[in-house]
Amino acid sequence: MESKNSEKAKESDGDSAFEQVARAADIPIYAVMAAFREDPSPMKLNLGFGVYRTEEGKPLLLNAVRQAEQLLVNDLSADKEYLPITGLPEFNKLSAKLIFGADSPAIKENRVSTVQCLSGSGSLRIGADFLAKHYYQHTVYLSQPTYGNHPNFFAAAGLAMKTYHYYDPKTNGLDFQGMLQDLGAAASGAIVLLQASGHNPTGIDPTAQQWEQIRQLMRLKRLLPFFDCAYQGFVMNMDADALPVRMFVADGGECLVAQSYSKTMGLYGERVGALSVVCKTTDVASRVESQLKLLIRPMYSNPPIHGASIVTAILKDREMYSRWVTELKQLTDRIATLRQQLHLALLDRGTPGDWSHITRQVGMFSLTGLNAEQVAFLIKEYHIYMSPDGRINMAGLSSKAVPYLADAIHAAVTLV
Repeated sequence: MESKNSEKAKESDGDSAFEQVARAADIPIYAVMAAFREDPSPMKLNLGFGVYRTEEGKPLLLNAVRQAEQLLVNDLSADKEYLPITGLPEFNKLSAKLIFGADSPAIKENRVSTVQCLSGSGSLRIGADFLAKHYYQHTVYLSQPTYGNHPNFFAAAGLAMKTYHYYDPKTNGLDFQGMLQDLGAAASGAIVLLQASGHNPTGIDPTAQQWEQIRQLMRLKRLLPFFDCAYQGFVMNMDADALPVRMFVADGGECLVAQSYSKTMGLYGERVGALSVVCKTTDVASRVESQLKLLIRPMYSNPPIHGASIVTAILKDREMYSRWVTELKQLTDRIATLRQQLHLALLDRGTPGDWSHITRQVGMFSLTGLNAEQVAFLIKEYHIYMSPDGRINMAGLSSKAVPYLADAIHAAVTLV
């Protein structure tokens, strides 16, 4: 009896049932952001997280999004019922049309299975789980470097990972020959993760001609393309940013595409995205969708309605769609101007090195070429926060902060 009582006392007063749980390492980019928040300096500058900021450093809510939300609020017939497992049907249809094009043969032939997911991250994870369970090859190739969360999706799904050359640190440009060589050496059927436009973290995209060479090689090797499309309309324009995807779809082959509306509509916190699987036949697409449902059901059952309703309202209304595209063009033009301003500021200071890559790179990010020690110097001495790899979020910069950033980079390059 005494023994049983002492055991109970030990259970209630002793170590936690989770005592053996080790503390995980900090997630690098979130650690950087936590340090930024705690920094009391009035000069601090946040160029880490990939979010758009106004000239005043404030978050931006697009007018098209405001208009769509107002319409939703005023719609007294709307409800908050559960969506189907695959999400809002009209959202899926319009998302597929946006990325593949209104005249896409794959859409016309009903060879595309599209499901609403939790932004781009959720789309990639569902896609990774689907491939791990239903595809014969379990190796995925990622660009070197790639978005920091990409490896996590595929590792969690149990897929093996390899890399292909992408960034050339000597030129701060694309290592195209290295990329072709690595893809050419990949095992037949391997999965290749490709970023359709606005490559994160480098800001370097292949040209249309280079994409065609990539397509030919991948189809020859029977490699399976998995596109991450987070920036359609945020780099060049809607059609140009979707061109690589449409090239692969036009040849009749299969591919996966993950879409996100976080950056392009500023719906970061709504977690709105879609996964599309382009198949050979209507029957295969139907069977694929049935399996995607089985993956989604135990994970989150069905996606949220509000963000998808915003996207749907904008995509289906010609006036709101036009307003959205116009606003996106204003944002991309401003980012291009900031790139030019920073490049000129570094030239004016005589900063050692060739900084022309800042203007050659596109989209939200620029891989500056700064090393980890120089990044640490910028944080400590200038309170400028960025990824340890030297990636800066150009969309988080302002014209008035450009001189300060240029001074800091100049000091880091010359002193560290």
